Amino acid sequence: MSIKRIAALLFAGAMAALCAVVDATAQQQHDHTQASTQTKPQSAPNEASLRLEDLERMALKNNPTLAQAEAAVRAAEGRRKQAGLWPNPIVGYEADGLAFNDLVRPYRSGHYAFVEQNIVTFGKLGKSKRIAAQEKALTEAEAEAQRLRVLGAVRMLYYEALGAQQMVDLRRQLSALTREAVDISEELFNVGQADRPDVLAAEVEFERAELDLMRAENDLKRVWQVLAAVVNDPALRPARLAGALDAEAPKINQDELLAALLRESPEIKAAMAGVERAKAVIARAKAEPRPDVFVRASIGHSTDWAEFFGGPTGWETKVEAGVRVPLFNRNQGNVAAAKADLTSAEKELQRVELELRARLAEAFNRYLNSLGVASRYNREVLPRAQRAYEMYLAKFRQMAAAYPQVLIAQRTLFQARAEYVEALVELWRNVAQLRGMLLTGGLDAPMQMSGGTMSGSSSGRTESN
Repeated sequence: MSIKRIAALLFAGAMAALCAVVDATAQQQHDHTQASTQTKPQSAPNEASLRLEDLERMALKNNPTLAQAEAAVRAAEGRRKQAGLWPNPIVGYEADGLAFNDLVRPYRSGHYAFVEQNIVTFGKLGKSKRIAAQEKALTEAEAEAQRLRVLGAVRMLYYEALGAQQMVDLRRQLSALTREAVDISEELFNVGQADRPDVLAAEVEFERAELDLMRAENDLKRVWQVLAAVVNDPALRPARLAGALDAEAPKINQDELLAALLRESPEIKAAMAGVERAKAVIARAKAEPRPDVFVRASIGHSTDWAEFFGGPTGWETKVEAGVRVPLFNRNQGNVAAAKADLTSAEKELQRVELELRARLAEAFNRYLNSLGVASRYNREVLPRAQRAYEMYLAKFRQMAAAYPQVLIAQRTLFQARAEYVEALVELWRNVAQLRGMLLTGGLDAPMQMSGGTMSGSSSGRTESN
């Protein structure tokens, strides 16, 4: 058999193998396009998968910031209860006329037991309790905000992990195809049907695919590590996630969302509680100068000589009562400070409303952009990239195009699919943020008012008076 005959047979075999590779590639693109129209991907039999609800449940159970927020609510309830308690009475003993002269001591002495009570007047305890009640409402709003932050973080990371998982599958598929393309290009080069630049181009495509795969795998590990931290489960390992990125995204109305934010946002509720607290502090400060009543009663036995009946006094009682006269200190300074705090709290409520409007405008703009990008890729970019690849493939089969052109079209198609996945991840992250009242930061410590600040205007000053 001649050398030309052998070379022709080798070339025919290489072309058959190469066509099998590109046919498999085209079929994979078709299968992916068909699968992308499904709401949920089909899982392999007996394949364990995690749902979003599973991750949310883990986070609500284990995230330490939620336990902190709950502890803050319990502490606020304790301060509310403490603010309404009466001062404790004083019980004691009093001795009178204990002389050092032995001749006088039997005729001039008295021993008494007494009870002393400070009676808080003008509803000061109730006013102090209302202050603490508003502080509890503030901590409850912060606890709800923290719950939304944790859930929002889990949802964002879930969709990010779902995208990273899909990106790894995509990069592995491309890496396998480019590896086969390198082998085929080398076979064609060996039989003289391909140039050395064609082989080098295929090798470059393979190396680039390997680098993209490495980055995708590292990104998937990173997302799972962050997700494990948010749900507070260090043993959590990457697993297949149930769900589909290309499910239809919800349509969100900006005006309705703004109305819900201004009505239900924990940030608004906290600011409103701050206003009510400031009003309660003013009422308490105005009641402060109104005097409490001091009452003291005692009973005892006295040996004092009573002239009118010619014998010792014997058993007797004493009663004392008094009030502090608000002559100089009428709590003017604290009333003025409380009024200034009310003005500040009202402006804080206004500031929070304006900030929510601004944040919503930015977040909704990102949502619209990501929704438009994902939709455009699905309708226009991906079908065109698929058709371009198929056209180059057909030309290659007719020997009207070089295989590097097929590789370029293939890479363009895979890159478009990768960008589509990124657009979907961004879309769902924006949806999660909008649905989560614009709250983010699943591991941020919840804001808490200090116990000293909250109790400083309540029963402590009553005790000092």
